[in-house]
Amino acid sequence: MNFHLSSAEVFIPDGLEPEKALARTTHLAIAAHQDDLEIMAAAPILDCFQQEQRWFTGVVVTDGRGSPRSGMYAHFSDEDMYQVRRAEQCKAAVVGEYSALVLLDYPSRKIKDAQYLFPVDDLEAIIQTASPEFVYTHNLADKHDTHVAVALRTIAALRRLPPHSLPHKLYGAEVWRGLDWLVDQDKIAFDLSENESLQLALLGVFHSQIAGGKRYDLASMGRRRANATYFESHGVDQASAISFAMDLTPLIEVPQQKISPFIQEFITRLSQDIEDRLRRLSS
Repeated sequence: MNFHLSSAEVFIPDGLEPEKALARTTHLAIAAHQDDLEIMAAAPILDCFQQEQRWFTGVVVTDGRGSPRSGMYAHFSDEDMYQVRRAEQCKAAVVGEYSALVLLDYPSRKIKDAQYLFPVDDLEAIIQTASPEFVYTHNLADKHDTHVAVALRTIAALRRLPPHSLPHKLYGAEVWRGLDWLVDQDKIAFDLSENESLQLALLGVFHSQIAGGKRYDLASMGRRRANATYFESHGVDQASAISFAMDLTPLIEVPQQKISPFIQEFITRLSQDIEDRLRRLSS
């Protein structure tokens, strides 16, 4: 495929032609950084693992040059980290048996520039070629600017497509802000009880982050376990691990809908839930 940056890459773990690998995609995840896919999109990765009719493709939008580092990576330059993180992400694609991995290679500052439309063009081309049934990206309440920017560019790309080309669902998943704060009826819960070893293997590939000072592996697995236990206050656990997402599908089904008021509705429902409980239990 032809992308705006010559350094962009399509990596196919099983060696299939890129267009064919994208075309077989059923589940597509679009993430900001290397390792975000494995944190936020574990559910579709597991759903497609070793399945003949379901295939997962991941897109990483930024180049990873600005990631924090310490320990054995403290002396690494931005270019060194770029090469390491790119290699780690390709390893994860092999471990998870992804259909394809697309590395768009944009600097974060470009993604955060709403007037810079090249990433939207690239994402539109990927989605058109893949024609996935499900798309996953960052949730719009995430506290990381680049994550939110990627979600917004993903929505912009999807809004360019005709209705018959839209995925069945668009989900906003958790990374830098968990979604346990959503009221229960707004939570999309993905059961991650199975294949814990694969989940750990995928997270463990990113040695530059783990040894470099960020235990995303422990944090992600811990959040999934906590989500499962704290999901239901009056019943026993139905799963040992859960990840949450918000349903962003209405934003592409009704492209005129403004994004900020849509997200504010989630916050309003939480506020109302708290207020109703206090009123009910107060003297």
